[in-house]
Amino acid sequence: MNTELQKIETLLGRQDPIKWVFTGDSITHGALHTMGWRDYTELFSERIRYEMARTRDAILKTAISGWRIDQILEDLHWNVLQYQPNVVSIAVGMNDCNNGPAGLELFQKQYLEVIDTIRNKTSAAIVVHTPPQILKLDEARWPLLPSYVDAIRKIAQKSGALLIDDYELWLAAEKRGVLPYWLSDSIHPNECGHRAMAHLMMKKLNLWKDDSFVCRLFVP
Repeated sequence: MNTELQKIETLLGRQDPIKWVFTGDSITHGALHTMGWRDYTELFSERIRYEMARTRDAILKTAISGWRIDQILEDLHWNVLQYQPNVVSIAVGMNDCNNGPAGLELFQKQYLEVIDTIRNKTSAAIVVHTPPQILKLDEARWPLLPSYVDAIRKIAQKSGALLIDDYELWLAAEKRGVLPYWLSDSIHPNECGHRAMAHLMMKKLNLWKDDSFVCRLFVP
């Protein structure tokens, strides 16, 4: 079992409240493209704080639309560290991939620096997400995104962070022909896309329950 998952399960086994921080870009920010529906962090909060009766847990979302890993690194004290979190979830790459192949080395270096700094300053378990698959309509990002997805997978392996591979799940949705139903535009998840992301995260963290209202939300 992944060490970070073990940390999270240990935390969940105690009565002490947990501070969960979700940082990232517009996908985690959940603005506009959710059209008033809950994003994946809010669905996660409903599962944790209500359904699992962990009412004193704090689900903190600090993600900002348009952000990249270098901005998170620069703003790390305000964005993450000030909260002294128990779990940190990081989801970037969609905007970083615009830097193309030339930006990959720096992306990996800064991402690992973010993880190392969080670990040096807190005892938090680290969760990292790959970005979701996107539509070919975004001609700039579409050919560049896979290399950044692979970089995040390598970052997770090197650092020991728990990987939530949204890209892999969304590739399967593309093969089933339902990917457009998960998106508000070519890159941003709609309510169904956020449900898919929340469901995957709950499965990876062993929080899935078949009779949960959140887990039963419809996804095409």
